Amino acid sequence: MREINTETLIGDMMVGDIDVAYSTYLGYDEIAHHSGVRDEDAWFALKGMVRQIRRLLNGNRYSPREYQFVIQSDHGQTNGATFKQRYGQSFEDFIKSLLPHDINMYAEMSSNEDHFAEVYVPFSDKIKYFKNRRKEYKEKKLLESEVVVLASGNLAMIYLTRWGHRLTYEEINEMFPDMIDEIVNNEYVGFILVRSSQRGDMAIGKNGTYCLDNDEIEGENPLEGFGDNIVHHLKRNSSFKYTPDILVNSFYDVENDEVCAFEELVGSHGGVGGSQSEPFILYPSDWNVPDEEIIGAENIYKVLKTNLANIKETAKTDRDSKASK
Repeated sequence: MREINTETLIGDMMVGDIDVAYSTYLGYDEIAHHSGVRDEDAWFALKGMVRQIRRLLNGNRYSPREYQFVIQSDHGQTNGATFKQRYGQSFEDFIKSLLPHDINMYAEMSSNEDHFAEVYVPFSDKIKYFKNRRKEYKEKKLLESEVVVLASGNLAMIYLTRWGHRLTYEEINEMFPDMIDEIVNNEYVGFILVRSSQRGDMAIGKNGTYCLDNDEIEGENPLEGFGDNIVHHLKRNSSFKYTPDILVNSFYDVENDEVCAFEELVGSHGGVGGSQSEPFILYPSDWNVPDEEIIGAENIYKVLKTNLANIKETAKTDRDSKASK
């Protein structure tokens, strides 16, 4: 896939009709999920990407117009043994053990499906048939379920779907008296995010609570070590229409830079903690980029769009200047 991406991009560069081209280089993310970010396999994949980028830079020397290059990641990854490996029970089963026996629960604990490989698998029609059957089964289970548990790396989302609104902290405690305490006190959970009818959004840890609406902390700060921007991100997440009733983030071991994923991945991203929250962007030195820290994908988008507009304006000015001469 990397070779195909590179050949396609160089072909576009040689023709010169494309103003902006974008491509994703595959391999590292998948390998790091299963081998970890420190494994030799992950470094081998990164070296392969570097070779392709070098080919693009060399190809630019022969294209009829000059292209600028921006290289960026969408996120990092953080290592760590999974919740199931550490606790001896999956997070799905742990939550199920906290619910009354007559409540139906649906869980989807894998966010790392390889959709690219499906294109090249033989008997794809039969695979499509079975996938459609599985989709119908999932939809039926969802309709029957009163609790839905989802996972993305070391982030888990618990939806109490019997009710048509996001339940408050007080409502959850009234209906499921031990649920929040049991989750928070699990040794592999770092904090949860819930909304209180009385105190607004709250991040709750084992020894303290952070009230996000007024930045008040009771006891120990449960968000300590999760990054300088964690409050901003949690407030933003809690503002979404489909924010879960309970959002769960695993613990973060600062010394070893480790989390524990709720899905079975050695390297993970999706929650917060460690290098998963450290994406990067390499851009031309003459670009107009603010000095302050860039926070969130929206602001990366603004940087890209602003500089694309600047490039177009500069090109137009140059054309007009040549025409006047």
